[in-house]
Amino acid sequence: MTDFAARRAALAARLRAREFTVVPGIFDMISAKIADRAGFPALYMTGYGTVASLLGLPDAGLATYTEMVERAGRFAHGIAAPLIADADTGYGGLLNIRHTVRGYEAAGVAAIQLEDQEFPKKCGHTPGKRVVPLREAVRRIEVAVDSRSSADLLIVARTDARAPLGLDEALRRAEAFDRAGADVIFVEAPESEAEIEAVLRVTSKPVLLNLVEGGTTPVLAPERLRALGVTVALHPTAGFLAAAEAMRRGYAALRERGTTLHSPVPLHDFRAFSEMMGFPEVWAFDARWAE
Repeated sequence: MTDFAARRAALAARLRAREFTVVPGIFDMISAKIADRAGFPALYMTGYGTVASLLGLPDAGLATYTEMVERAGRFAHGIAAPLIADADTGYGGLLNIRHTVRGYEAAGVAAIQLEDQEFPKKCGHTPGKRVVPLREAVRRIEVAVDSRSSADLLIVARTDARAPLGLDEALRRAEAFDRAGADVIFVEAPESEAEIEAVLRVTSKPVLLNLVEGGTTPVLAPERLRALGVTVALHPTAGFLAAAEAMRRGYAALRERGTTLHSPVPLHDFRAFSEMMGFPEVWAFDARWAE
């Protein structure tokens, strides 16, 4: 699955046409394969989930560029859908941002998300965030736009200014990112429907809304999001929160009962899971080359 140019073009055309798009987060190859089979028009490599699954650590700037681009490439090669990938602050200065954009593009992603937080960054729905000055934030987007080899590699420009500096500054940055050439505008953690509407008024570009269950932004029904004019409804935590709760309950039941018989948690069919992981190809290879 290496038709990356076609995937980029398809996602770019969809978002530029303002087609409402629900995008789930993926965080490991199991979640990637399951979400891909569900038929979403795009998938999102969540930084929070990827760092948690890879390192067992909080999303607090602890993962390196090397770790994240390797994971992005693994996802991109293992799915059929276009991949939107979280690249945090770009992992350093402006030269690092150029290197990050080129590396993510080579890895096969269809869109790259960059933000204006100071390094080390923090999860957008947790306290203590700090952002760089506006001019530095704009330069990050300008460098990202200049660094890609294809205009279909979408630059998703995220500002985290709402929490530390207020809504007006977040809106000012959204406008500035629009002028700097960003393809998609992402204001992190608006706190009400009225604030979401304010974001949509200040930019001509597609708007991505980050819907974190238990986070700061209200999780609205898709019909309302369409009516407001949101283009991308991102659900980055839906997968790993569902998986974590299922595993918590499943392991607790196994510990208590000592068996999976009559488990209170539904279990994926083992044969179907093995098929999804590619075992039929292994079996066919063995049958062909057996002595």
